[in-house]
Amino acid sequence: MESLSPAKSRQAFQVQNQQMPWSRMLLGSLIVFSCLVTSVSSDEDYYKLLKVSREATTREIRQAFKKLALIMHPDKNPHDETAHDKFLKVTRAYEVLKDDDLRKKYDKYGEKGLQDEQQGGGRYESWNYYRNEFGIYDDDLEIVTLDRGDFDAAVNSGELWFVNFYFPRCHHCHELAPTWREFAKEMDGVIRIGAVNCGDNNRLCRSKGINSYPSLYIYKAGMNPEKYFGDRAKESLTKFGMQFVKSRVTELWQGNVFTEIEAAFSSGVGWLITFCADSGDCLESQTRQKLSGMLEGLVNVGWMDCSTQAELCDSFEVTTSTTAFFPPGSSLKNKGSVLFLQSLDTREIYGEVMQHLPDLEALTKETFQSKLAHHRWLVSFSFGQKTMASHEYKKLKALLKAAHIQVGKVDCLTDSELCVSFYIQKPCIAVFKGLGIHDFEIHHGKDVLYNIIAFAKESVSAHVTTLRPENFPSDGKEPWLVDFFAPWCPPCRALLPELRKASIQLFGQMKFGTLDCTVHERLCSTYNIHAYPTTVIFNKSSIHEYEGHHSADGILEFIQDLVDPTVVTMDPDSFAELVKRRKHSETWMVDFYAPWCGPCQALLPEWRRMARAVNGMIKVGTVDCQKHHSFCQGESVRAYPEIRLYPQNANRRDLYQSYNGWHRDAHSLKVWAVGTLPRASVDLTPDDFRNKVIGGKDHWVVDFYAPWCGPCQHFAPEFEVLARMVKGSVRAGKVDCQAHYQTCQSAGITAYPSVRFYPYLGTKKRDQGGEHVNSRDANNIADVLHQRLQQLSPWLQGKADNFKVDSNQVVETFQG
Repeated sequence: MESLSPAKSRQAFQVQNQQMPWSRMLLGSLIVFSCLVTSVSSDEDYYKLLKVSREATTREIRQAFKKLALIMHPDKNPHDETAHDKFLKVTRAYEVLKDDDLRKKYDKYGEKGLQDEQQGGGRYESWNYYRNEFGIYDDDLEIVTLDRGDFDAAVNSGELWFVNFYFPRCHHCHELAPTWREFAKEMDGVIRIGAVNCGDNNRLCRSKGINSYPSLYIYKAGMNPEKYFGDRAKESLTKFGMQFVKSRVTELWQGNVFTEIEAAFSSGVGWLITFCADSGDCLESQTRQKLSGMLEGLVNVGWMDCSTQAELCDSFEVTTSTTAFFPPGSSLKNKGSVLFLQSLDTREIYGEVMQHLPDLEALTKETFQSKLAHHRWLVSFSFGQKTMASHEYKKLKALLKAAHIQVGKVDCLTDSELCVSFYIQKPCIAVFKGLGIHDFEIHHGKDVLYNIIAFAKESVSAHVTTLRPENFPSDGKEPWLVDFFAPWCPPCRALLPELRKASIQLFGQMKFGTLDCTVHERLCSTYNIHAYPTTVIFNKSSIHEYEGHHSADGILEFIQDLVDPTVVTMDPDSFAELVKRRKHSETWMVDFYAPWCGPCQALLPEWRRMARAVNGMIKVGTVDCQKHHSFCQGESVRAYPEIRLYPQNANRRDLYQSYNGWHRDAHSLKVWAVGTLPRASVDLTPDDFRNKVIGGKDHWVVDFYAPWCGPCQHFAPEFEVLARMVKGSVRAGKVDCQAHYQTCQSAGITAYPSVRFYPYLGTKKRDQGGEHVNSRDANNIADVLHQRLQQLSPWLQGKADNFKVDSNQVVETFQG
């Protein structure tokens, strides 16, 4: 909790009360960042502790931490009394910077913004763990370490992926590691080989259904993931992986050679042919298959047996085993266009072929507008350099063909005026969406094919525009979400695909744009942007800064709150009216905060989420103590944020309870708040269950739980919310299965918590097992019950019509 700073309050209060035009209103609303940047500098600098730059990737942060752990660990410094404290600081820095959400909070507010986060309890692993088990594949160039931020982009890119989900402490994972490395080298260029550290990405692994380690899965867009169950020898892994490489190797002979080659040439596809004669070396079958996979869509791969097709080989002037590349557009009669390759190495052949493939279509100032007017294009902007990466871009045409995205290039040394008009100052990729040359989005992800492909497919479907001074929404006519960011900032890069998802959901209601503050420093400075990413919603004269999780759902929730707010913004008069003179049946929760306070900013999205969860039971409000400083002092608010609950049926309306819990997340706040309300559910004894639930004439929903069960404790407040939602239609009861074991056993309860629905069907007895509801969400369960009541006999319809629920989601499955 952050103590009050009167000087800060007075200074910011004066700024808030000035009358400003739109651009200066944002300056006022974001003026606090200058204070925040100052406060960050006084904290321990986590980047300096780990000896990494602020643009370091998660992999680089993990590598830096491991290096420090092997040197600084207390196990290696037994005589240094300060070693434990020093290493704790480094460990804390790593835990924060590896997590995108925590890293954003730290970058914006310093350590004060992390006060509500768990500190790890002073724990760390042994030195041997960091030496032998930490980040198994971080140093392997052929293995792509995937995390929550780029996993979906990778496996949905269209390329074939073989992913190893592992856990650092798993013995079998370490046994597999040397083989997985060799396998990755073998498959390099044919199949993308990935690894996911489930110790660092527990949420991702759970979402993919990973429950044992190592788990090996094949992924490709358009097909279900395929799990590998075979032995872990390299040969077996190769055989399994290659069966998903769908490209074919064609045997060429007199009857098909000319039709096959000409058909490919007419489609802009070349041929790589290995001629196998009695002398010399021709490519082995497995090598041909690998090259076919590596060059899929660009070059067909074939072979010819010169012992049976001697005349045909003679016509190609082949007398010994060799491999030849016929570029697309070349002529079989023109032997000068054929490239004869001397190498038998897969990678060397691949490199030679890629270099000799036609380059991307060149776009110039004269052709740019007409070409891009009505078609979707991915454009590579370069500055004269040609690297292997630029040759890899040649694959984009084939990989994006199905998405109807054309591919071209612009040389900014030749067409500098064109690049300057788009504020392009360094090599980059941009997607133009077929709506003219001004609607485009620049790629800021990894410079690898799978990331570029995923970006291109997302971008053409989404509605996010790269902003410049010329199209920056300064007139306030339409609602805009603008993301001020820096490309070097990892949380910024993680937010961009989420913005694209949100823009699809809100198409027609709000426009989305991004502004690169490293390019448009003056414009960002005008709006006083000092922390990245800063996401702001401009809605006519109203300006709101987004504070929440880096997810499309978080953005949608925030905007929903702006349209239909569940949190009441209070001033002294409305506080007196709504809280001090509230009805006896009303309960209020109020957050007293200051905008410059880091923990207050961190609380905002959780406060909104909590307000939605208790909507209809508890009213929720906020008071800005920067704006109403004297009022807050009069209410004895001494530190921020101060969370108070004003209960129903209180003898004195000014009585309140303060929240003193360690965690300020939505669930913890909801548990505390709902716990202050009179219970809506009832405890059921065995007699109650037998007489009221099984033999009674009411509909019942029952929570079977055990007091020692953590998930049961987590679900308890949710069940109370459900009890209030269905009150009047369905009664809610709870059975303690530790105290009433026989009752639960008779009901067939095998796991806790279990939710069962017991509808009254007009008979004297009901099935003791009831109908199992497969959800722990109050809204979902309420919808399930509502749906079930509607399915019952017509005489129940009268009750069902009065059964009100708020959610649109329906859990369709009943089990049991």
